[in-house]
Amino acid sequence: MQREPATHVLHTNAALMARRRAALPAGLGQAHEIFVDRAENAEVWDVEGKRYIDFAGGIAVLNTGHRHPRLVAAIEAQLGRFTHTCFQVLAYEPYVELAERLNALAPGDFAKKSFFMTTGAEAVENAIKVARAYTKRSAVIAFGGGFHGRTMMGMALTGKVAPYKIGFGPFPAEVYHAKFPCALHGVSVDDSIASIEALFKYDVEAARVAAIILEPVQGEGGFYIAPPEFAKRLRALCDQHGILLIADEVQTGAGRTGTWLACEQWGGVAPDIITMAKSMAGGMPLSAIIGRAEVMDAPAPGGLGGTYAGNPLACASALAVLDAFEQDHLLERSRAVGQRLVAGLQAIAAKHKAIGDVRALGAMVAIELFKNGDVHRAEGDRHQPDADLTNAVVKAAAQRGLILLSCGTHGNVIRVLVPLTASDALLDEGMAIMADCFAALA
Repeated sequence: MQREPATHVLHTNAALMARRRAALPAGLGQAHEIFVDRAENAEVWDVEGKRYIDFAGGIAVLNTGHRHPRLVAAIEAQLGRFTHTCFQVLAYEPYVELAERLNALAPGDFAKKSFFMTTGAEAVENAIKVARAYTKRSAVIAFGGGFHGRTMMGMALTGKVAPYKIGFGPFPAEVYHAKFPCALHGVSVDDSIASIEALFKYDVEAARVAAIILEPVQGEGGFYIAPPEFAKRLRALCDQHGILLIADEVQTGAGRTGTWLACEQWGGVAPDIITMAKSMAGGMPLSAIIGRAEVMDAPAPGGLGGTYAGNPLACASALAVLDAFEQDHLLERSRAVGQRLVAGLQAIAAKHKAIGDVRALGAMVAIELFKNGDVHRAEGDRHQPDADLTNAVVKAAAQRGLILLSCGTHGNVIRVLVPLTASDALLDEGMAIMADCFAALA
């Protein structure tokens, strides 16, 4: 029996969702029941022709927007030469050039080396491998609320059980979690450092810890920003005990926070290892591990690599991203986008007490919602994150043509990751939709 071609099937969001549910596992989540047909810069159109403003950016992947002309041209040019050799078999210059440029951009007055993988989770896995190889130690400290990927080590490091870790254990051993500083939720920098010292006292001696890993701004955890004071104290603690400091910049990197890397805003504190992915290649699958040269040289030849790691199309795209940032002044634009978003969201918050906080580092912007406008934890049950309103606003925004994402340990944070290339008019249009949603729901 000849099967009817899929192209003859009705292309509506509902019909495609039905096919999706039949063909894909339930564990593969989806924020919106929308199928995209085409996209340009900060706008997408679904298969039914409806237009949306993209405030999600593919979860921080599209800082340079959908189909940036420089990236399209670079990928097309590389496509005409070769698409794959496996770098460990036959090398190619774009890989080396990209490493050189990233090494030069990373903070720290010391020699650096880089290598590439395909996903953010792979970058994190390899950062831990490098740290263990260099220190000859095994333990790793991460933070509650942090997200580091869906591989086994990534899940072990991730400080959030639902939905990432349910049913998948046991996880790799010798991973410990400290408190991440968040004044909004009553955790000071002193509290966080004390929680690490408590781990040294009760769980693992400092001499067995290879690395401490953190996100400069927690992504899935709620866009909580690590204060520079905290980074300085972490650096001092690591130096005291011979521990490596790893900055997971998978979501914060590539200009999202107003500097190429968020850790550049740590007041002179330089990580030993940095992981990148997401926006560094503008939508092509590529991740990077950047670090001190002597640290990166610790693994033996053959200990690092991957068949598709550092794919030439992705390297070409990443080089075009760097060119776009330089030539289109996207770091300045990142800061301007953040300022405009914060001003607009603060105006909405002034009318709706459900918005308990507006925060940002560059264009990494979020609002946090609470029931009855109650932000502070006092008298036990007064602290009431509002996940229901958060979900309702995200859903209502999509119906009105705006794509948003929620996040946070309590599920009560709405994050904005709009492409930095979006126009002011588009930013304002998106915030007007958000204002309408709060007016209708809050």
